[in-house]
Amino acid sequence: VQLVESGGGLVQPGGSLRLSCAASGFTFSSYIMRWYRQAPGKERELVATIAVSGGSTTYADSVKGRFTISRDNTKNTVYLQMISLKPEDTAVYYCHTRVKLTNFWGQGTQVTVSS
Repeated sequence: VQLVESGGGLVQPGGSLRLSCAASGFTFSSYIMRWYRQAPGKERELVATIAVSGGSTTYADSVKGRFTISRDNTKNTVYLQMISLKPEDTAVYYCHTRVKLTNFWGQGTQVTVSS
């Protein structure tokens, strides 16, 4: 299993970014996908979850209405569209899945929201 995130960067408050996570090594369309984030000095937190078909999504209260998780099962990719970004969204964002009771993580992509 391999998860490779991309799309992070430096953005001003109120700006937008779209993160991507390219997956390989497993049957992507059969597994729930998640985005987590970890800010400096804080625990890793679950940001968003998407069901296998993409028809069901859930979000942390702190990002509801601003972040959208989606997936393209033809491209084995999950996305996180982020708008109205705030300085408190600054963190390393990780893609996650759980296959056969084993957790898999990408290497993370840094998102920094600052003026």
